[in-house]
Parts: sequence; C-alpha cells; structure tokens
Amino acid sequence: ASKTGRCMGENWEPSPTAWNKSGNSTPSARNMAEEKTNVMRTLDQKKIPYTAHTYDPDGPIDGVSVAAALGQDPAHVFKTLVTKGASGGYYVFDIPVAENLDLKKAARAVREKSVAMLPQKELLGLTGYVHGGCSPVGMKKQFPTVFHATAPQYDTVCVSAGKIGAQVECRPGDLIALLRAKTADIIV
Repeated sequence: ASKTGRCMGENWEPSPTAWNKSGNSTPSARNMAEEKTNVMRTLDQKKIPYTAHTYDPDGPIDGVSVAAALGQDPAHVFKTLVTKGASGGYYVFDIPVAENLDLKKAARAVREKSVAMLPQKELLGLTGYVHGGCSPVGMKKQFPTVFHATAPQYDTVCVSAGKIGAQVECRPGDLIALLRAKTADIIV
C-alpha cells in the first residue's frame, strides 16, 4: 500500500523529461545542468527517473530545515548516515530526517555485534561526500545499505543529490534496487 503526501505533492508523476534519452531532466534540474552531481549522473546512466530539488546551501542544512524550506514532508526526506561495524566493515543507513538511528537495531539489520557512527572527519575520505551532502548513491565504494522500513510505503522519497543545496526525489524501490539495499526498522 502506497502512502500519499510524498515529497512534492499528492499525485507525483515525474515529467517525461525527468528521464528522457537526451539526458534532459525536470526544470529544476535543467537549471542545475552545469552542476549535475555524480548522483544525478548515476541515476541518468541507470535510467532511473528523478526530480532534482535545490535549496540555499548557505542556509540551515539539517534535513528537517531543508524539508521545511522545500515544503516537503520530513517523513519522505531521508538522511544518509555512515557507520563502522565491530568487524571493521562500513554500513550506510537511510532514515527519515526527523528520526534518530537506533544503533542496536542497525547492528542487527547488518548482522554486526555493534555499529558506531563514522566520525565526521572520516566521511569525505571514505564516501567522497561532505557532512550535509552525503547520498547513498555514488559513494566512492558501495557499502551495504539499509533504508528504514517506511521507505517502500511512499511513492517517492528524497535523498541528497551528493552536495549541500541539492536533493533528488525518486521512487524508493528504484533506489533500493540500484543500491541492492534492504529495509528494516532501524530508528529509535
């Protein structure tokens, strides 16, 4: 069952240009044409439809503030968190921006004894992304990824487009398939 009230409206339908063969995308993405991110290029390459959204990169960058600035439901806007497991492996968790990651549930979801948040100073070197612009798509290396269990319930979700000031909105099933991710209850 699909829930309405997605990121940008009740009956979201990406325009045909969101994924046409010429590489053009929606009007907001066209304005960013010179600034297309690795996330957008990856989605284009994999022919995954998306809508790009921009916000003031000099304003507040926390997810709840960004969702409010764009008129989005925070339940449909997901933040990307990177952790390190007790075994030394790295894991990516995507959860609604207003929620907090439950480290015990997260560890169970990836079959680790425990996980800890990656120190912010290590994020860029490991993922290629800065704090506030981290996306599950297009990291330097693909890490096991888990979306919170609510993601598939929505027609679309928003994630960072890989830089502060940009988001992409697409179908959660497309993201989950692209990343070979799974879903689990991973919030407090």
